[in-house]
Amino acid sequence: MRPSETDLETLVNGIFLLRARRKALILPSQEASLLLQINQGIPADLHQRYHALTEKRDAETLTPAEYEELLPLSDRMELLTAQRADALVKLATLRQVTLLQLMDDLGIQSPTYA
Repeated sequence: MRPSETDLETLVNGIFLLRARRKALILPSQEASLLLQINQGIPADLHQRYHALTEKRDAETLTPAEYEELLPLSDRMELLTAQRADALVKLATLRQVTLLQLMDDLGIQSPTYA
């Protein structure tokens, strides 16, 4: 017995529905994970210490011991910033929008440099 055209359409529609459901389950999980990375931010104590040391460096009052403390803090800050940027790029790709559009959607301002 040959399946009818209606049976084939029902099967194809069922396959498309199943595929859409699976994608819907995967995408929000990926997005949620990326949003957690983006929103995690830099720990307050690390940010405060880094800011204090960079102010002393800029004022040229940084001691040699503080300089040695600042080097790994700078590396950690750069790594956390790079990880956040990577998560932003991945999320923009998932959502098929530009990075600037995603940042605007999330209310994230571009950094300004003096």
